[in-house]
Amino acid sequence: MFERKVISGKFLVFILLLCIEYCRVFSSGDEVIECMESEREALLGFKKDLIHSGDILSSWGIEDDKRDCCKWEGVECSNITAHVIRLRLDFFRLVGNNISSSLLELHYLEYLDLSYNDFGGNVGSMKQLRHLSLVSSNFSGVIPPQLGNLSNLRTLDLSLNNLRSENLDWLSHLSLLSRLDLTGSNLSDTNWLHHILKLHSLEELLLSNSNIQDVLVTTSSVVDDDYLFVNSSSLFLSVINLSENNLTCSHAIEWLFRPDRLRELYLGGNKLKRLPASLGKFSKLETLNVSFNSLQGEITESNLTRLHRLKWLDLSSNSLTFHISPGWTPPFQLDYLSLSGSNTGPHFPKWIRTQSNVNSLDLSGNNISGELPKWFWSLSPSLRALNLSHNQISGTIPHFISSKLTSIDVSFNNFSGHIPLLHPNIETFQLSQNMFSGSISSICTTTTTLELFSLDLSNNQLTGEIPNCWEYMYQLTFLNLGNNYFSGEIPRTLGSVSSLKVMRLRNNNLWGELPSTLNNCQQLELIDIGGNILTGNIPSWISAFSQDMAYLILNENRFYGSIPPEICNLTRIHVLDLSRNNFSGQIPHCFNSFTELLDKGTTNGQDLLSYYYYVESASVQWKGRESMYRKRTLRLLKLIDLSSNKLVGNIPEIISSLKGLISLNLSRNSLTGNINPDIGQMEVLEVLDLSRNQLSGTIPISMAQLHSLAVLDLANNNLSGKIPSSTQLQSFNEFSYAGNPKLCGPPLASCPGDKLIPDTTDQGKRNNKEIKDDEDDGGFILTRISFWKEVGISIVFGFIVGFWGFVGSLFVKRSWRIAYYNFWGRVGDWFYVTTIVFFRKLRRA
Repeated sequence: MFERKVISGKFLVFILLLCIEYCRVFSSGDEVIECMESEREALLGFKKDLIHSGDILSSWGIEDDKRDCCKWEGVECSNITAHVIRLRLDFFRLVGNNISSSLLELHYLEYLDLSYNDFGGNVGSMKQLRHLSLVSSNFSGVIPPQLGNLSNLRTLDLSLNNLRSENLDWLSHLSLLSRLDLTGSNLSDTNWLHHILKLHSLEELLLSNSNIQDVLVTTSSVVDDDYLFVNSSSLFLSVINLSENNLTCSHAIEWLFRPDRLRELYLGGNKLKRLPASLGKFSKLETLNVSFNSLQGEITESNLTRLHRLKWLDLSSNSLTFHISPGWTPPFQLDYLSLSGSNTGPHFPKWIRTQSNVNSLDLSGNNISGELPKWFWSLSPSLRALNLSHNQISGTIPHFISSKLTSIDVSFNNFSGHIPLLHPNIETFQLSQNMFSGSISSICTTTTTLELFSLDLSNNQLTGEIPNCWEYMYQLTFLNLGNNYFSGEIPRTLGSVSSLKVMRLRNNNLWGELPSTLNNCQQLELIDIGGNILTGNIPSWISAFSQDMAYLILNENRFYGSIPPEICNLTRIHVLDLSRNNFSGQIPHCFNSFTELLDKGTTNGQDLLSYYYYVESASVQWKGRESMYRKRTLRLLKLIDLSSNKLVGNIPEIISSLKGLISLNLSRNSLTGNINPDIGQMEVLEVLDLSRNQLSGTIPISMAQLHSLAVLDLANNNLSGKIPSSTQLQSFNEFSYAGNPKLCGPPLASCPGDKLIPDTTDQGKRNNKEIKDDEDDGGFILTRISFWKEVGISIVFGFIVGFWGFVGSLFVKRSWRIAYYNFWGRVGDWFYVTTIVFFRKLRRA
């Protein structure tokens, strides 16, 4: 017994000493367990295959002070074994053709995150992995089925790549998977639901924008509306994101969860027609997003009564109707509420008053009318984003609004009075299309820097000068003060806003020259200052905008002088509108520098007008009248308008090289010379207006190739000769060619000596060949056409004379009419008697 106690005591002492040594090694700064040499070499081999900026992986090296790879950036080792267990290199801007095979030497690696880099390759042999994240890593092609070999995976994230799959059988081998994210993959050809229902450990499923559709899962257990599903009672899904797909039926979705488990449900951007039938049973639901579907029906209190934990509710852009009693008190307190495009009007929904914690509220497009309730502006001290746009709300906005608000949009309403004060935290201030009046000098009451990003006060009744205090708004990117009654000069301090990308001041009463300080705004993409009384030359520093300028609209002002050649440095220009000014001199011979107009293909919208979603519209001259182009369509417009100026000289030949141009208006100038003979190269041209100039010569034959032409005006020039024959050119009326006395041919008078107008279409050529063949055979087809035409006229005329001569006589002569009707009465009687007698004799026989 004593020996046992001694041995036991020695064993305890040994264990204690071992623990002391373990703690000493891991706590001492001098003696630290370093990473395994083989794993360090594997990581260095991985680095060798990468392209990276110099300092991203600077801690990875062979120097003595860098030998411990456990201290390297993005590397994590086990505190016990010193093996590399985690490699987290997301957002390192690494580039590699493949994921290096060197990583296969990291046999204890459990967590691998290479998201937001540029990779390719296969990781299907790293069977010890538990977490794999390759988000936005530029992978493409088929999702490798070798991923099924990673049987220990708990999370798999391949989102935001360019992957596709026709078979998801490999998922069945990942029985421990708790989170799956294939967002952005193409799963249109898969029976996705069949495979997901087999993952009984799955808790989070994210298949947003994956082209998934309603599918048929074959089983003999359940039949529901032609859909067959397996029993999903064993599923533990708490998060489901199937947004931005092609789902139309909610039956399939309901088999993915149990109402008492689900926390987050995202179904926005599908084609669903009804809400899940079990919606009222989601007792643990915190987030519900079913926006941008085709949902119909009513939302009543019973749909929402059991959602006690709801924090995020988005029902926007559907066809739902709300029937909720004014005195209803919801069981939830929302942080986010969006009912945009729903039918909650005409009265403001009173139940919203109970949501004292809401930080984002969107009630836009709800047909709400009348004034806001007095309690509204003190609704929630947490409110940061407010959108009441596109209603018919009237009244005023308090001078002082919550300092927590960072975004306010009340555009397209009937608000009036003065604009409220801008507080330093406001980022987006959208008050356009209302009836606000008075000065906006209040925006200068602060001397602190504003966080303002977007300011839109357009289409109101604002007056006075534009304040000169923009130096406090260094982050301002979008500015729209158009369609008001502002006067005075453009303030010089606007030039201090170097971040400005969109500046719209059109249709005011601004005067003076463009301030030279604007050359500091080198990120400008759109300038629209048309419809004012601005003067002066276009400054040579206009070329400072060469990097991004796409829309330059100076029309309807009093600018003068020549068009500077520096304007050709705006190589990305899409719309150049200098019309209705006093420009003189010649058109610059460098317009072929407009590279965006040389290509007749469509422009990639992502790299043009980067803040287009803040551009509600832009006004341009289109097809003879001022038109408003909105958002996406604006980016597709390619236009040059130099009309109503005092330009002279020839039309530069390089104009014909602008094959992407859609509209060209050079009318109402004093241009001379001929129309460019190569104008037919501008194949996508839809509008061509060269009227009211002094152009001479013939209309080029190549103009017949402009098959997209919808508007043509060549009137009031000195053109001569015959109008080329084409289906397109002959489709315009004579007003398109009027005022050219020496011009002839359809639709104008025939040219001298013309007997037959040739048709340049293929059918016309065949017809002309037939005519020629007939002439060669001695038959003159024109004579035959004329003969049959005369025969037809004679027949019609004879019918009219004969018919009305007889019928007219009956109307005039009453005695003839009586005799005529008696005659046909006797004929009818005779026919009736004869028929009866005949059939009786037939029966007797």
